Amino acid sequence: MTSLNIRPFLMFEGAAEEAMNLYVSLFPGSRIDSINKYGPGEQGAEGTVQLATFTLAGQTVMCIDSPAKHAFTFTPSFSFFVDLETGEELERLAATLGEGGAVLMPLDNYGFSQRFTWLSDRFGVSWQLNLP
Repeated sequence: MTSLNIRPFLMFEGAAEEAMNLYVSLFPGSRIDSINKYGPGEQGAEGTVQLATFTLAGQTVMCIDSPAKHAFTFTPSFSFFVDLETGEELERLAATLGEGGAVLMPLDNYGFSQRFTWLSDRFGVSWQLNLP
């Protein structure tokens, strides 16, 4: 049997590279692994992401800029859940990821953690930030 490789896959509409750059700048040990862009005359807009992979704190994520417009986008039912070590770290990430986005659950103690927030970033990707 072949080894399985399961990764989250994010479909953007023109902001994949900007999102990747933001995400890898926020988490230690993160990097853009590969990026292929559409060229002239190809299906997608020239210079947008045809396919890319990046690593966030050890988790490989794939993404594209879809050349087709869809009647859907990201939903909060899929989110990145991040356990953090300090309240300062949680607040920094919440402020940066929440800029231009929406707060789904405000930063608070919900009983299952010391501090927790759930937000959607400006690209529509959801993040659950937790201080266990």
